[in-house]
Amino acid sequence: MPFDRSEDRNVRFFDKTKPDTVLGGLVQNGLVTEKKFLSMLGIVLVTEAPIYVYAKATGNAVSIVDKPLQIGDYMVRCASEIQVNNEPWIQRIISYNVSGREGAFRDGIRSRDGKCVISGMVKRSKSDNWTMFEAAHVFPLEKEGLWTQCNHGRWITGIDEEKERLRIQYNYGRWITDIDDSVGISKINSLQNGLLFRADIHGAFDQYLISVNPDDSYKVVVFDVDNSGVDGRSLDPVCRNPEDPHRVSDELLRWHFRQSVLANMRGAGQPVFEHDFLPGTDMMREVRVGVGG
Repeated sequence: MPFDRSEDRNVRFFDKTKPDTVLGGLVQNGLVTEKKFLSMLGIVLVTEAPIYVYAKATGNAVSIVDKPLQIGDYMVRCASEIQVNNEPWIQRIISYNVSGREGAFRDGIRSRDGKCVISGMVKRSKSDNWTMFEAAHVFPLEKEGLWTQCNHGRWITGIDEEKERLRIQYNYGRWITDIDDSVGISKINSLQNGLLFRADIHGAFDQYLISVNPDDSYKVVVFDVDNSGVDGRSLDPVCRNPEDPHRVSDELLRWHFRQSVLANMRGAGQPVFEHDFLPGTDMMREVRVGVGG
């Protein structure tokens, strides 16, 4: 069964007009500032007027300042209706071979990074033993069908300005610049869609429990209890060198961060499934039940 993202939350936020209804929350590991909190609320909440946020216990306003957000409950006030963003969330479970090019992707990521770019753990062995490291896709490999479908616009019927806008919005391949648009080549295995991680961090990244905000000096944000001690670190420069044509895509990092905010802070949060299902477990049934299907 999936575990509950909201169980360890120590920050919650409410609509002032519906004070008993939780809009969402987060785990404050100590490095979420008031400014960052307001920025993330801008992703989770949809309003037509500015919001005013204050601590429920003290009435102190939350401002655009870089001081740590205090643990507790917060009220959100707005002159217009407050709605929770219903933007689609892309669940990721396990990656598997789709295009047959994963070997080149893995080797390229190992060569470029040479370390876990979040924890800083370096591969010191001269041998070809990469047991502790895994090459991760920022946009999930198991969703290559969605990546390809959106890139070619096959999910759109007819010609419509709004549909064209959506097609452009979800054309993930436009963020890849080191592979051309040759027919039959999937950009999903570009090095710009990859990072090298320690195995445990890879799992957390795949579940949107760890992410990187490229608009905040590439700071690492842990949306769960920070057992790895990486919250607030900066993504290692080795994978984001502006002179490297194969550097990780800022746009894909931005996409992953937005997905992480929606998965963890919206409502009760999205379900999290373990990768190592027990023998005999019907994995897909567990997923369907967990997401209400």
